Amino acid sequence: MAESRGGRPIAASQRPTGGDKAIVSGKKQYFRRKKVCRFCVERIDDIDFKNVRMLENFVSERGKITPRRISGVCTPHQRRLSDAIKQARNIALLPFAAKV
Repeated sequence: MAESRGGRPIAASQRPTGGDKAIVSGKKQYFRRKKVCRFCVERIDDIDFKNVRMLENFVSERGKITPRRISGVCTPHQRRLSDAIKQARNIALLPFAAKV
């Protein structure tokens, strides 16, 4: 059963999701920080496929591109980022898959 406040069930958007802990009125509540796009904050317009160190931050150990919901990158920059990663893979700057 869902927890309730004042006899009403809590909506899914109001349920604790994990992250940082905050104690409010004796109960532990969880809140997640708003993720901000790293490229928007640093005002980076062009994502260069030759900048391998930066691109490696957005590729998992298995070689997969990290999704937006995890990396916190906005939609337009995620598209440019994935294109740059794919371009870097094609010219062998980044691996397609992890070493087994």
